[in-house]
Amino acid sequence: MSAEPESLALSEETNTEEKRERRALRVIGWFSVGMAVATLGIFLGREIRNRYRFKKRTPYDFYSNAGERQTGEFGVGI
Repeated sequence: MSAEPESLALSEETNTEEKRERRALRVIGWFSVGMAVATLGIFLGREIRNRYRFKKRTPYDFYSNAGERQTGEFGVGI
């Protein structure tokens, strides 16, 4: 009969350790799900914003720098 309290104490310790491990894994899992959702939200938000900005362009915006000449190299010493 003296072996029973020891085995009960050991099983209680293993149960608490398993609960802690499960809780830690659950926290890590939810954190990684949250990070994935945040990353996806940032990516989709950027794509939507870029498409919105592109749609607001006028035909003149496509050719806005067509008449500008490229400046030559400057600062070329002798």
